[in-house]
Amino acid sequence: MKTLAILLILTFSIPFANAQNGKINIEQDEKINTLLEIYEDVISQSNYYTIQVGFVSSNEKANNLKSLVNIDFPSLSSRVDFDSPTYRVKVGRFKDKLQAERKFNEVRRKYPNAMLLKPKK
Repeated sequence: MKTLAILLILTFSIPFANAQNGKINIEQDEKINTLLEIYEDVISQSNYYTIQVGFVSSNEKANNLKSLVNIDFPSLSSRVDFDSPTYRVKVGRFKDKLQAERKFNEVRRKYPNAMLLKPKK
């Protein structure tokens, strides 16, 4: 009799024991997006080590050198900076000095005139 009562209670209580379904609505302050944009801007301008592969007198030569670097080191970001009167081809952005030196040694094998540039303070 006890067993039957327990079975009946369990049978009728199971439909009510289902998990609840809900909807979550997150309201976010509009200033958070502004803060994220400021943060990304600061990070992009922050100090980092970079490798200067070479410097040349014309934009065309700089872009040719940049193309070669992109082929040799596709995992590194590269760019051409104009610092009058020369164009400088730079690769990589390294926060860590050890990582920068390791990659610098690798780049220097292919480009012997490469220089490791320290972050500007």
